[in-house]
Amino acid sequence: MVRTIKTKIIVMNEGEHVQIEPYGKHIVRVRVSADEIQDLDWTLLPKEESEATIKKEGTDTIMVNGNLLVKVTGQGHISFWNQKGELLCSELWRMERDTPARILRGKTGGLFHLEQHFCTRAGEHFFGLGQEAHDLFDLKGATLDLCQQNTKSTIPFVLSSKGYGFVWNNPAIGRVEFGTSETRWVAEAARQIDYLVIVGDNPGEIENRYCRLTGFAPEFPEWATGLWQSKLRYETQEELLSVAKEYEKRGIPLSMIVCDYFHWPQQGDWKFDKAYWPDPAAMVKELTEMGIHLLVSIWPTVDPRSENYFEMREQNMLIRAERGPGALVYCRGAETYYDSTNPSAREFVWKKVKEHYYSLGIQNFWLDEAEPEIGPYDYDNLRYWIGNGMEVSSLYPFYYAKTFYDGQKSEGQNEILNLIRCAFLGSQRFGVVLWSGDICADFDSLRRQIKTGLHVAVSGIPWWTTDIGGFHGGDPDSEEYRECMIRWFQFGAFCPVFRMHGFRDKKDRPVSPPVTMDGFCYSGGANELWSYGEEAYSIMEHYVMIRERLRPYISRQFRIASEEGIPVMKPLFFDFQEEICYEIFDQYLFGPDIMVCPVYENGMRERRVYLPAGESWIDAATGKEYGGGGWITVEAPLDKIPLFLRRGTNLKPEIFN
Repeated sequence: MVRTIKTKIIVMNEGEHVQIEPYGKHIVRVRVSADEIQDLDWTLLPKEESEATIKKEGTDTIMVNGNLLVKVTGQGHISFWNQKGELLCSELWRMERDTPARILRGKTGGLFHLEQHFCTRAGEHFFGLGQEAHDLFDLKGATLDLCQQNTKSTIPFVLSSKGYGFVWNNPAIGRVEFGTSETRWVAEAARQIDYLVIVGDNPGEIENRYCRLTGFAPEFPEWATGLWQSKLRYETQEELLSVAKEYEKRGIPLSMIVCDYFHWPQQGDWKFDKAYWPDPAAMVKELTEMGIHLLVSIWPTVDPRSENYFEMREQNMLIRAERGPGALVYCRGAETYYDSTNPSAREFVWKKVKEHYYSLGIQNFWLDEAEPEIGPYDYDNLRYWIGNGMEVSSLYPFYYAKTFYDGQKSEGQNEILNLIRCAFLGSQRFGVVLWSGDICADFDSLRRQIKTGLHVAVSGIPWWTTDIGGFHGGDPDSEEYRECMIRWFQFGAFCPVFRMHGFRDKKDRPVSPPVTMDGFCYSGGANELWSYGEEAYSIMEHYVMIRERLRPYISRQFRIASEEGIPVMKPLFFDFQEEICYEIFDQYLFGPDIMVCPVYENGMRERRVYLPAGESWIDAATGKEYGGGGWITVEAPLDKIPLFLRRGTNLKPEIFN
């Protein structure tokens, strides 16, 4: 039943073929198929060489790969250990119920319903899995879907507090259950079980090895570390330029300003509507002279009325429905999407973008609708170039990002930075900033965003941002919402990417005839720093200047992320493996030296802060030094976010005041 071939362990059983092999030092890959093992690496990078050894101990077969040890019993049961002899995780076999740990249940078309069961561990905590505003920090006890939707990016990697990382190498629709009785990974329609276990002495080592599997982010452009200004939406070239000029007049530096969606004549045309954007090249030139870059929204939707629709349909460049009408989403019409998994479609879309945007000097793109967003989410009714939606849907955002990265690289562009709404394993290597989608504009949503950003950081995406102030709603005349905006802006100043955006309430919204593009797609209310009253403006301007002073520090952290895989924004447990640090979601490290303690409740003017043991901490507001290892209560007036500096840092409290 169990045999070895060089550095591989093979388990053969009725209806089951298991292959266990090293995938770089300290990493092991396990694949389980009903027949021949397939080389479906999906988005993994090629494996690195390692010097694994295999030996027999009684009826057990043991693989040692660096600090990771894999034990396979004579019955084919698998467990993973570190070199200290500590159990990391093991398969769950319910012998009394004759229930195996590995389940492959055949479906039509050569696909299988797959399940992989693991034993639960007392005191184990899980983090990562991409982003979702589910209000959970420790994922233990949760059941989570594996799919891509607006506000949800499945990146199937989790970091365990027991000293290992786990990659579910499968883009199929499914779920994971981090239960109290077991952990279960499920794929509804896939060809084989495929997962990897990574061991490390600390979270930083595990993250580094995970990035060696999936890719490191490129170096973040220094010019982009300041404030990005956006709203839904600047309707005209004149309006966008007027906002940029007002920032310049007020002496508030901008890194980027955003031209949002429906600046085009039709979905799938991928060009400016000349009626509202008469001279984009001149606009880019004027912004460049002010030191501001332009980010332009791109949607992957294609309307039958588009000038490109029939050519793309005839060449099989569109996602199709397996049955029924081909419309996948209704947004100002019945649309489908270009198929990013088709190399020809990627080349076609980039050719249009190059002709109508890149040639004008625009080099940064907002890749919206990246899931893709369909309605309803019937994944089994999607036909991609590479397979049915139940098997491959999670790959769409990966190849959407690759479309632009490859195109920009082919033009010789070195600093590639694009904004995207969804991601998968390895998306970080294409220079994308992931943002958390169309979230609500209230304090409850702000609290959730803190947790979301930390899960994304663990998931290997160091470039992350949130809509400061939330997306849906937000009345600039409301005192409560102004306070929410201030607190969110303070949090945003200590996120990897500092970006204003939102669909603000607009009481004087004009009613336009529905035959015009503006009639279909209204612009929201004002969302600039001066839109929220003098008090809010003064506080937000102050935090822009703090961010400006921190830009050299932030650039250094991005450089470390690109070289070592260490995220800019880190949970406390990343550096401090105290048990309590696995529970604290509302404090985090921004680089190695700044501990950020956001305020996320209306009317809160003080908060408790835990100071991790083993360090002394300096209150950035007062300069007072505290020993670590306990709780303190600090003041949090409206104009202050509590910040603490690790003793020994070169950062001085005056930077923050």
